Amino acid sequence: MSEQVAPPSASDAAPQPPVGETPAQPAVETPPPAEPEAKKSGGKKALGIIGAIVVFLVIAGLKFGLASAVGNFLNKDETADAKAGDCIAELPEIKGDKEEKVDGAKVVECTSTDAAYSVVGRIDGQTETQAKADTTCNEFFKEDQEGYVFYSIESGKKGYVLCLTKKA
Repeated sequence: MSEQVAPPSASDAAPQPPVGETPAQPAVETPPPAEPEAKKSGGKKALGIIGAIVVFLVIAGLKFGLASAVGNFLNKDETADAKAGDCIAELPEIKGDKEEKVDGAKVVECTSTDAAYSVVGRIDGQTETQAKADTTCNEFFKEDQEGYVFYSIESGKKGYVLCLTKKA
């Protein structure tokens, strides 16, 4: 016995194209591809953190005088800690009562060949006017001893005076 298969009903069947044309592919809706989540790379995160730290340091430096501290470090006064008994390297030769600005003066070992002056006294808290007075270091110099006065005082502030003699 043979079975007969009934043709699909009109509502279930896809419409057939006219004779001579190729059948259309059924429309299949595919969802759009999901966009990947935007992630920051490790390098960008690190740069962001470093940038935040730099900004913080600049603000802190401006507020707390970090620029001044860095400036002092770069232009360090190497005689600031000098005391009686220390020696100072050669300074420019000054004749008479002439005053000369000295950069690069430094404390050296007294056994060094660079040692040219001995510090015989130190006076702190002096103004520029006090440092320039003829009697500033008199108490540290022996009679008939040639002495030299070296000071580091910013204009309008107080600083220190070193009383020096030529190293024998």
